[in-house]
Amino acid sequence: MLRYQDEKTKAYRILDLTSLTVDEFEQLIAPFEAAFVRYMQDWTMEGKRRTGRRYSQYTNCPLPTPEDRLLFILSYLKVAALQVAHAALFGMTQSNANKWIHVLLPTLHQTLLDLGDAPARHLQTLRQHLAELQTSEGHQTSEGHASALFFTTGVNGRSGAPKIAMSKKQLIAARKSVTR
Repeated sequence: MLRYQDEKTKAYRILDLTSLTVDEFEQLIAPFEAAFVRYMQDWTMEGKRRTGRRYSQYTNCPLPTPEDRLLFILSYLKVAALQVAHAALFGMTQSNANKWIHVLLPTLHQTLLDLGDAPARHLQTLRQHLAELQTSEGHQTSEGHASALFFTTGVNGRSGAPKIAMSKKQLIAARKSVTR
């Protein structure tokens, strides 16, 4: 079974599985766990509103630690494995993996929103975020440390690659001539 405790000493493995260094990964653990606890206060693993008892972790939980939950969802997003394969990596059934994915994806999204590192959904939002980063000294966040999940590169010019402009008729004719 894949567990963070076993993998954290192999920094390259965490980087390969999540695209984060061990330090970046560990910076995410506390906010991720806080978002997970907030989510589980209101929702069950089956996605239903919690009405009766409050959330408590059961003893044979397949993802017993916050580190394992974060590793599970980040590696799922990076590798894009079949749920059955991802479940096998973490020692659970496919249906259990599906439940965890549906719980941890909103948790990760909320964590990134809380940290100000959520991906921009609109071009204008991305422009504003990039402008804020460029004006801040050394790309520092409001807490005074560099953002672990968001970095920028220089603005690129227009691509030098030639553009292929084909009308629909030309495209159909080209396809027919190739498929004879």
